[in-house]
Amino acid sequence: MSKSVTSGSTKLGMARAALLSVAAVAAMGAAQAATDTTTFKVKLTVTESCLIGATLPTDVSFANQARTAAALTLDAAGQLNVNCTVGTAYNIGLNGGLNATIPAGTAAPVAGNRRMRLGATTNYVPYELYSNAARTTFWGNTIGTSTLTGTGTGASVAVPVYGRVTSANVPAGAYEDTVTATVTY
Repeated sequence: MSKSVTSGSTKLGMARAALLSVAAVAAMGAAQAATDTTTFKVKLTVTESCLIGATLPTDVSFANQARTAAALTLDAAGQLNVNCTVGTAYNIGLNGGLNATIPAGTAAPVAGNRRMRLGATTNYVPYELYSNAARTTFWGNTIGTSTLTGTGTGASVAVPVYGRVTSANVPAGAYEDTVTATVTY
């Protein structure tokens, strides 16, 4: 067994040589490294939205009225709720209901043709729906003519529906009609 004796300066020289060797290998690796790139998009499509049936409407209920041949005016109001995205323009239309007399050649209700019906009979009570409390603006479903317009706020907005009956000279009973509200945006 032989012992080798190395001086301190020899050890230092060997350490330097090892470090230089590692540095040279690292430099060669860096010189040989390659890169490649690509791009991609981050996307979002925002659409306008309106809901009219998320919150149930309040019926237009004329309650109870004694039969009478005398002229009368019964007023009642209900409420729709519409929620449209901020800035979305919308129109709310009301159809003629299930019992309306739609004039020939038209598909839209006109003022004076809505009717509530007594069960499966041929007895009707005429009524009308309006978009204003004074009951002067007929509410139909022709955009630009008889719909209610608005602009979305991003929150649910209460939209009153005003009704009027002008005759109760019909057989006693529970009269009703079903009207469809449509929001167009």
